[in-house]
Amino acid sequence: MESSVITSLSLSFKQVPPPAVPAFLDCVLSSTGVSPSTLFESLINEFPFRSEDTIQVDKKFDSEDCNHIASLVAGLCHLLKNSGFGGGDNNHNALQLFVWRVFIPLMKMVRAYDLDMLNQIIQSFFDVVTETSVLDMLGVSLVPFLLRSVGVSMGMLIHQESDFIKWGQLNTRDIVDGNYVASLSGSFPIPLSCHLLNLVLSAAFQSRQAAPVVERFAAGLLWDLCNTTERLLSQSLEHRSCAVSFLLPAVFKVFSSQSSMNISLQGNTYILSRNGFKKKIWECCKKLFSVGSIERRDAYSVLALCLSSGTESCVSEKDAVEFDLRSEQEFWDEIKKGLVVDESLVRKQSLHILKSVLSISEVSKSCEKKPEGNSAHRGMTKKETWAEKEAKSLGVGELYGSVDSGLTSQQQWQAFVLLYEMLEEYGTHLVEAAWSNQIDLLIKSSFRYEGSLESDCNNSHQGYMETPDEETEIFSWLEVLWSRGFRHDNPLVRCTVMESFMGIEWRRYKTCTQSMSQTFVLGPFVEALNDSAHHKDFGLKAIYTSRTIEGATQYVSAYTSYLNPRDRVGFLINLASLAKKQSFGRAGFMALIQCIVSTAYVVGGNGDKETEHLEDRFSGTLHEPSSEHLSQDDMVHLLDVLKFVAESSRQHFNHRYRIRVYQKVLETAAAVVNPCNVPLGTLLQFVSAIPREFTDHDGSLRKVMLEWLQEYNRKTSNSFCTDGTRLLASLNEYLREFISDHVEGFDDEDLEAWESQTKRWARVFFLVVNDDEHLTDIITFVQNSGVSLFQEKNHLERAPAKFLIFILSMLLELQNMQDETSELSSLVKTKSGLGSVEENGKHIIGSASVIHEKFAVVLLSIMKELISFADSSCSIFWSHTTVENGALSGSVTGKLGGPSQRRLSAPTTTAVLEAVTSVKIIGLISSYCAQVTSGGGELKLAMAFFWKLTQHTISSQICNSEAAAEVYLAAFEALAAVLNAFVSLCSAGAFNLLENDNTLITMVDGEYWLQVSVPAFLHNINHLLTAGLLVRSRRAVLLSWKWLCVESLLSIMHILDARRIPGDRKSFFSDDTVKIIFHDIVESLENAGEGSALPMLKSIRLALGILASGKSTLDGFSGVDTQTLWQLVKSCWILHISCKKRRVAPIAALLSSVLHSSLFSNKDMHVAEDGHGPLKWFVEKILEEGQKSPRTIRLAALHLTGLWLMYPRTIKFYIKELRLLTLYGSVAFDEDFEAELSDNNDARTEVSLLAKNPDPELTEVFINTELYARVSVAGLFQNLASMAEPACQNQDYQEAIVSGKLYLLDLLDAAVHDKDLAKELYKKYSAIHRRKIRAWQMICIMSRFVSDDIVGQVMDSVHICLHRNNLPAVRQYLETFAINIYLKFPALVKEQLVPILQNYDSKAQQALSSYVFIAANVILHAEKIAQQTHLRELLPPIIPLLTSHHHSLRGFAQLLVHRVLFRLFPPLESTSSQTISLEKLSFENLKSYLDKNPDCSRLRSSMEGYLDAYDPTTSATPAGVFVNRVEESEFECVPTCLMDNVISFLNDVREDLRASMAKDIVTIKNEGFKIEEEPNRKLIMPTTDEERLSEPSSLDFQKKITLSKHEKQDATSTSVLQNGETYKRLFEMEKEDELVSQLLRSRSMEVERLKSDRQSLILVASLLDRIPNLAGLARTCEIFKASGLVVADANVIHDKQFQLISVTAEKWVPIMEVPVNSLKLFLEKKKREGFSILGLEQTANSVSLDKYQFPKKTVLVLGREKEGIPVDIIHVLDACVEIPQLGVVRSLNVHVSGAIALWEYTRQQRIQ
Repeated sequence: MESSVITSLSLSFKQVPPPAVPAFLDCVLSSTGVSPSTLFESLINEFPFRSEDTIQVDKKFDSEDCNHIASLVAGLCHLLKNSGFGGGDNNHNALQLFVWRVFIPLMKMVRAYDLDMLNQIIQSFFDVVTETSVLDMLGVSLVPFLLRSVGVSMGMLIHQESDFIKWGQLNTRDIVDGNYVASLSGSFPIPLSCHLLNLVLSAAFQSRQAAPVVERFAAGLLWDLCNTTERLLSQSLEHRSCAVSFLLPAVFKVFSSQSSMNISLQGNTYILSRNGFKKKIWECCKKLFSVGSIERRDAYSVLALCLSSGTESCVSEKDAVEFDLRSEQEFWDEIKKGLVVDESLVRKQSLHILKSVLSISEVSKSCEKKPEGNSAHRGMTKKETWAEKEAKSLGVGELYGSVDSGLTSQQQWQAFVLLYEMLEEYGTHLVEAAWSNQIDLLIKSSFRYEGSLESDCNNSHQGYMETPDEETEIFSWLEVLWSRGFRHDNPLVRCTVMESFMGIEWRRYKTCTQSMSQTFVLGPFVEALNDSAHHKDFGLKAIYTSRTIEGATQYVSAYTSYLNPRDRVGFLINLASLAKKQSFGRAGFMALIQCIVSTAYVVGGNGDKETEHLEDRFSGTLHEPSSEHLSQDDMVHLLDVLKFVAESSRQHFNHRYRIRVYQKVLETAAAVVNPCNVPLGTLLQFVSAIPREFTDHDGSLRKVMLEWLQEYNRKTSNSFCTDGTRLLASLNEYLREFISDHVEGFDDEDLEAWESQTKRWARVFFLVVNDDEHLTDIITFVQNSGVSLFQEKNHLERAPAKFLIFILSMLLELQNMQDETSELSSLVKTKSGLGSVEENGKHIIGSASVIHEKFAVVLLSIMKELISFADSSCSIFWSHTTVENGALSGSVTGKLGGPSQRRLSAPTTTAVLEAVTSVKIIGLISSYCAQVTSGGGELKLAMAFFWKLTQHTISSQICNSEAAAEVYLAAFEALAAVLNAFVSLCSAGAFNLLENDNTLITMVDGEYWLQVSVPAFLHNINHLLTAGLLVRSRRAVLLSWKWLCVESLLSIMHILDARRIPGDRKSFFSDDTVKIIFHDIVESLENAGEGSALPMLKSIRLALGILASGKSTLDGFSGVDTQTLWQLVKSCWILHISCKKRRVAPIAALLSSVLHSSLFSNKDMHVAEDGHGPLKWFVEKILEEGQKSPRTIRLAALHLTGLWLMYPRTIKFYIKELRLLTLYGSVAFDEDFEAELSDNNDARTEVSLLAKNPDPELTEVFINTELYARVSVAGLFQNLASMAEPACQNQDYQEAIVSGKLYLLDLLDAAVHDKDLAKELYKKYSAIHRRKIRAWQMICIMSRFVSDDIVGQVMDSVHICLHRNNLPAVRQYLETFAINIYLKFPALVKEQLVPILQNYDSKAQQALSSYVFIAANVILHAEKIAQQTHLRELLPPIIPLLTSHHHSLRGFAQLLVHRVLFRLFPPLESTSSQTISLEKLSFENLKSYLDKNPDCSRLRSSMEGYLDAYDPTTSATPAGVFVNRVEESEFECVPTCLMDNVISFLNDVREDLRASMAKDIVTIKNEGFKIEEEPNRKLIMPTTDEERLSEPSSLDFQKKITLSKHEKQDATSTSVLQNGETYKRLFEMEKEDELVSQLLRSRSMEVERLKSDRQSLILVASLLDRIPNLAGLARTCEIFKASGLVVADANVIHDKQFQLISVTAEKWVPIMEVPVNSLKLFLEKKKREGFSILGLEQTANSVSLDKYQFPKKTVLVLGREKEGIPVDIIHVLDACVEIPQLGVVRSLNVHVSGAIALWEYTRQQRIQ
């Protein structure tokens, strides 16, 4: 045909829809006579759409183009059908031409049109192929092309030899160009290729019976697709997705009808079977599991397809390959892993696969529920009962009755799946209700008791099952549930699961315990223990354990006991290693340690603490110890881990916490580690990790440590040493090897390492030594080695450096022992009456004395040689020829230097360190021996050596190089040791040595040596600092030594000054010498480093103390004036704030130095003409900074209150600061404070030097609490009040009185006028509440300062505060204060208290209750003289209050009156009533009524003991306020007051009454609510309710009328007749029948109009109980015109809060009452009326709100505020909708949720 005709015909297809194309073409063929093949070829050649054009321009077909393409394809397919395929080549060519020129190009253009178009083209083509039975022709055209495109995408350029279809070279029969075909396959979409192959395979197997060639093609295609699927699964995500989505379903569909088939390939016959293919797919999945999370997810998808296709096969022939996925252990392991991964999609896939394998469908649907009556459990709360009922609706309860008979395997798996789905899908309350019961059921049904299960352990098949019907061990899968429960997002669920886990008696179920893997215990279980949600009781009352920790300890003990001995050891090592691998919180760390200890006891054969030495109840045997399986490497590793645990606990600063950690660490080591069988170095490092304070003589862990090291607790002697002799021998050998090791050169780092090593050795040595004989070897060694080393020094190249370090460490350890002995001696003296303490202490002291004496003798024996050696070594300090100018060592070249980086050559460094170390040792030996023995001769030699060294060092030296300066610096380091030795000698009572040897007090040119040398020392060391020879870091080191020397010099001066002759100021030094030091320190303070702060502050304190010696102030000393002190306080403040860490010692030193007692008494230090004095300024600064630092303000309070007690006249300058301390209260607990005091000797010393606190007992209790600031102030004024007694008529008395009154009036003024303290509306436990309590606590304590001149002003303030609204916790202090004032001033009772009680018109019920309490206690606690007067004045006005309408006041008055009557009215004698006065008789009957009335008795019994314990005098003392507190509350030390108890009692009674009434009301309302009747609901409408309009006879019609001014006046008149004319017209109008009828009709029509306008949506809120939510929903329902709002109790609309929020909405929206118990019936009734029942809830199948189409008649159910919609209601719902949420918080308020849903419903209805 002509091309123009064909073109015209092709274009005409645009106008013809695809269904009409066949008829259209038939007309064309019949009219033109053209053959279908000719027309087909012509249309193909003129086909207008080319893929390359579309791809290049990225074109999108419009609807016209799509219709054109569809019509063309339909026409071409119609022509193919008509042309026939008889087998001729032309017909075959026609099909291939269509494939290459039309079908494939259109497929490639898939992105240019929509999927409907694609499916239409594919459907048309396959219809032709199927109808004409030419599927085999696709095997040489389309299928090779598709396989080629898939292969090219995987990087395959040619087919494999094993492929059936050879697609490497496509055979196009020259129909199309080969390059064209290659271009088509290059970028063909892979998903489309797989999809088409899927269709070809399905079509081939549907029609394979038609011809053998088709059958062969189908089998070959299946073979190739199986191979292609395997290859795709090993490729990228897109390839795997195509295999899973397209190829695998098609292949498995084929295998579902035929399990295997034969394939002929290259002359060979192969069997292609379903199981064989699954086996290969499983191998692919195993590879994917190990790659990553995405690959794992794809593998689960593949497995799901495998399992879904394997069981429904309808063929009966046997598979050629035997393979069952369920018999593969790896399959079950992977399912377990998938169930516990974090990715939710993988968990769902794993669960789906598991359910498929087990043939478990929806558990809750297939379960038969037990009657509810059989499921009640005793002791369940209302919430638990409700939750259990809902859980049973899921099928949880159907297995409860089967425990006795045991559960089948299928039932066990059903329970497992149910619990797992609960964790994944359902609410917290369901887990709480079902978890424990189901877990307990599973365990009990699987294991009767351990004895019946011993054989099961050996025959276990590891928890997997071969078929769902066989008996399986479900218990091995329980760890999956626990792992998921431990990691649940909701902490309540995690706690529920943990409580269930800990509640299992693991020792009863041996097999269950054994089934748990170590991976679970060491992984999820330990991670769960680190969850703080499980340890809410941890740390309460300083008890560092919890129920979870105790349960974990028992579980781990049981688990370990059932392991074999070698596995126990491995488990212990792995468990302990977790301390290094993971990060733990405080509670988690303690839990891990407890588990380690529990495991160690089992490994050691001791069981756990609770079952130690007890036989196992089931096995009847003791656990065999496993410690013999511990190799030396295991012990070393374990000690290394335990050392790490001990060191890690140092970050937890609480002393009690740390001691518990150390205790558990030692228990673990003692249980499994033999100290004789581990390398000594490892043992020494481990012992050093335990702080020595716990292992000293009074340490709490010393006994445990000694028993371990000395081996007293070992049970056998053949494998362990029986005492410490072996360890002692090892220590001696270790020391010899250490000292004999040859060293030629060393530096500071080497010395530091050796010192650490020898310190560890010395500590363990003295722990092991328990007999004098043990000292013989070491003493002999010291004596022999010392003499030989020092004598042979000149003949040996090596120096005795290690021996010196050893002696140094020994001396330090001996010094520590001596300090401990001194403290113990003091303790023995204080507790001399306790026999055991005294005897034990004397024994320890005696043993220590022997050790000290022996070592003192041996040290003195080598003193001469040591001094000779030191003298020779120290020559380097003053012999300039020994200073080298050689090159610096490589370690310090180019560096700034540091303490361990002396800028000297290596030989010079060694020489310098040798000299410094020897001097330090001589100093320590001298100090030590001076305390132990006389040793006169040796000590004199030491003094001479010190004197020589001091003179040489202080004398002027010239340094002209850096090396010389470094040597001079080392000389000052040695000098610091010498001066420190002088201080120790003076303090030890060796002062006579100094005098006899003419050392420090020697006269030089007529002046004492100190007077001359101290200025020279300062000049020389300052010159060295400013000479520029030392680098910056080395100057900092020199400064440190400078201030240590200055501190020692001042300490010596202080000691010498104490020995001076009274009145002689120039005995040893002048004041000018001290002033020179003082000014030098002040000028250096601002630029001082943090390390120098402490010695500088100590030096200031010493200097001020020396200058003030003999005087009360420093006024008389020139040079220490106010300007200098201003410089001092400002410099000290700069130094303080520049320190990054707030250490206790520097803070205490700062306070004691700046706020020195000699300065504090001077008025000019506090106030000046132009403002504050320097000390006042400093106190303000320190307290301001203390607001952020708890320890700062506590130490400041400690020191300041002591100073104020010493100088009461200064208090008036610090009223503001006193109030700040009183109201201060940080909730922070400074854990590091106690640790520093116990660990740091400087901290203890400096705190002890602060001013003496007013109340030492309270200080000891509260020093580290937030209460201490005001406790110290309370103690101050308590002591000042004692000073103000009349017997103490002195100046301090006057000052105490004035200061107390001044501060009391200031506090009362603040209580009345301060913004916070005067506030009446505040929340309980708020900051204002706390401040009020603090203020009134202090005012109570200040009550002793009230005197006649201020009592009126004081009581005026008290009455104002009593009439204000205050919480009972505050009022009790007001009442206590007022009681004490009235008791002190009885005349005020009649003047003030009686008129207040007689004012019965008062509406201040709260104040009246307080006054009743005050009056009753004034009567009860008054002196005998005034008591009867008070009784006659106060009791009569109280009696009428017994009938008060206010319940709390009435109950309060009954309690107090009963108390007064029984205390002051004795029982009447049995005489005639005529002889008793009416007053007495009335009181006696009143007393009898109050005593016997049951209600009064109940109230009184609940207050039992309170009135007896209350004492107003004691309650106004610091001890009464702070010590006698309720430990459980810990709220500002506030006890529960009487009014609180009364109100609580009355509220409880009222609540019980309300609950009973509410229950009765609900029962009555539900009696008539039946399913076949109209639900019993109450419809509350406004006055327009048509039910009321239907009764015109009873209509009470009201019309809103606005009265005029004169009508209002008439209306208020008392006579109705006077206004008759006004109301006559209204009565006449209402009698008009026509008007009334018309009005009724209009109202009725209006009601109908309003009802018709309302939307057909009912909002159900019966499950809600919070009034704000209900009121808001009523308002929302009215806004959107809902048909009604359903609530549980319609009376809620009368609540004031409801009306305030709803703003009259309840008057317009219909309110229906449906109780919760009737809600299900109501919803079912509405469903029968045609309503759709929807729930607003997040469930597994809920629909997003924006995607749900609301029916017009809808009932929308809202869930409870926390729990949501109950499950029994969910089952009634037609659907659940949820609001999409994007943020972190995944919960909306129920009112907000309901409003959003209402608006979405309204929006959809408006569109319609």
